[in-house]
Amino acid sequence: MVKLNHVRVYKSEENLPREDQLAHKIAVVAADAVEVTPEVTEMVINRVIDNASVAIASLNRGPIVAARAQALTHAPTTNGKGAGVFGITDRVSPEWAAWANGVAVRELDYHDTFLAADYSHPGDNIPPILAVGQHVGASGKDLIRGIATGYEIQVNLVKAICLHKHKIDHVAHLGPSAAAGIGTLLGLDVETIFQSVGQALHTTTATRQSRKGEISTWKAHAPAFAGKMAVEAVDRSMRGQTSPVPIYEGEDGVIAWMLDGPDATYDVPCPRPAKPSAPSWTHTPRNTLPNTRPRPGSTSPASSMPSTPRQRTRPTWRRS
Repeated sequence: MVKLNHVRVYKSEENLPREDQLAHKIAVVAADAVEVTPEVTEMVINRVIDNASVAIASLNRGPIVAARAQALTHAPTTNGKGAGVFGITDRVSPEWAAWANGVAVRELDYHDTFLAADYSHPGDNIPPILAVGQHVGASGKDLIRGIATGYEIQVNLVKAICLHKHKIDHVAHLGPSAAAGIGTLLGLDVETIFQSVGQALHTTTATRQSRKGEISTWKAHAPAFAGKMAVEAVDRSMRGQTSPVPIYEGEDGVIAWMLDGPDATYDVPCPRPAKPSAPSWTHTPRNTLPNTRPRPGSTSPASSMPSTPRQRTRPTWRRS
């Protein structure tokens, strides 16, 4: 079954209901108790091994050394076990493990890649979700479900929304997908995941200048920062803190920026160029997710995501 969702900019006084907001729909997907198939489980394990392999290959490079040193200054609290960092035996707080491991995974850019309306490395979801899983002592089953959600959300956001042409870095898709994956891992309710997704998007919407001009070490840090922000967003939301709403459709939100640019205004009359047609999203079954191919030098073979039917399907978004 395919379900079409039309997304547009709403003025604040229109009070778009929560259940009609894209962030809420993402949260509903993340909170769905549907199980992953054996084929998806196998591919998630494959991606975790792939991530670890490329991380180890980069352990002595400058960005990783710096990120690891930062992480080591943040020991875990008594509220959790902490999370491991590639290359050392010490455990650190989960957001800083997500930071250090995210840099290690991305530095060489040899992990999996998915190209559609925008660019993405879905494997960037693994460090933050894994860090939280280690911190809370989650089961392997819950970890796999969380990572599968991260992949599902990111792949479909990348299919639906091109951030590149609007000068927004593609890690703005990673913050929400990682937050959603952590929500699945922890078994959080829809409202908490909804607030987490909104906070994660709001704090990770940055420009693409890190990939233009003189390339700096921040290129490797950018996705790790998004993962760290996702962990922090979930933590804050679990403590009752809220997000800008609606985060995608608001008059100063992400879709408004894409349609009208940063100088647009909705509260005073002024002539503006005609808007392009508003983007819309369709739901497709999770069990038809496409293959994410490893980059050259990766140890993982190219495989396709599962296509076997399940009793239940989870909605995803892609541009129609």
